[in-house]
Formats: sequence, C-alpha cells, structure tokens
Amino acid sequence: MHALIVVAHHDPQSLTHSVAAQVGAGLTTAGHTFEIADLAAEGFDPRYTAADHQVHRNHATPPADVLAEQARIERADALVLAFPIYWWSMPALLKGWVDRVFVNGWAIDYSPDTPVVKKLRHLQVHLLALGAADNSAFDRHGYAKAMRTQIDYGIFDYCGAQVLTSELLLDSESGGAQAHLQAARAMGRGVFQRETVAG
Repeated sequence: MHALIVVAHHDPQSLTHSVAAQVGAGLTTAGHTFEIADLAAEGFDPRYTAADHQVHRNHATPPADVLAEQARIERADALVLAFPIYWWSMPALLKGWVDRVFVNGWAIDYSPDTPVVKKLRHLQVHLLALGAADNSAFDRHGYAKAMRTQIDYGIFDYCGAQVLTSELLLDSESGGAQAHLQAARAMGRGVFQRETVAG
C-alpha cells in the first residue's frame, strides 16, 4: 500500500517535518511505501485564483499544479497530513492546498440544482496536528471539537473520505516532542490497519 504524507511547515528542521519522517519510517517498517509532499519546499501556491474559481463554477480544467497534486492523491491509498496548529486551525499553506486541490468535479460533484456527490469515499485520511498549548486549553475552549468540526467533518467527510486518525500532538514546545515522534512512528506502522484514533 502507498501513502501520501503532506507536510505544511516552512522549516525542514521542524518537529512537524520530524513527525512526517517518523510516519514514513513506520510505513516502511510495515512494508508500505510513501511519498512526502513538502508544500513549502516545493513552492505550492495556496492562493485561490480566478482560474480555481472557474474549476468550481464551470468544471473548467484545473491548473497544472492542482492536477499534479490530485494525481499524487490518486496514486495513494492513504493521505496523511502533518501540520502545525496556527490560530486553532491548519496553516494557510495547507488550507490553500485543500481549497485548490479538493475541487468540484474531483473531490465532490456539486451544482445548485443537485445534491452533493462525495467522490473520495475510497480515501483514508490521517491527521496529525501539532500544537504548543496543552490538552486542557484545547478542551476548555472547545478548540479540539472546533478543529474536528471544520477539518475532519467540514472538509474530509464532505468529500466522503474516511478520517481514521485525528490526533492532536500537543505540548510540543514543553517536552512532548519525543512522545510525538514515537506516536507518529506507531501511527505509520498502523496506517493501513483501519483503526480509528481520536486523540
């Protein structure tokens, strides 16, 4: 089996990149293959343009960079997103990737006169979000639930994809890093065991 690991962090030395690498190591240990899509290093443009809007409104052919990302996903049996939490959500780089890649005609079929058709029911998704705050802050303010509502449900369930892992790797700046790396490696080993993890 093959996984696409999408990383949205500008610093290749970041914990986010290390977590992605550990997911890859776990996949390799389990006998699977993977590709890392480093959105920052590859210069992916997250800006939603008039051309992207034409894809949504008129089913125009997506720009070449979007087609390339869709092809990467189509080659994969699972999609893993590793990202830092910025302002209680995903970074703009990753959100722009979702906005541009998960488009009408590919991720869903939508028109004002017909119900939404979810086209990614075959896709397994694993989310690893890294944050500096602790669990109590996320729980106290409802941020964990809000993130799952907007990302797990609002993006992936809307397209029919199965979110099998939705893990908040918190306290990342105060000693939790090593535990997060171990968890990422274990998650990589189990990506294709179809077990749901909600942390």
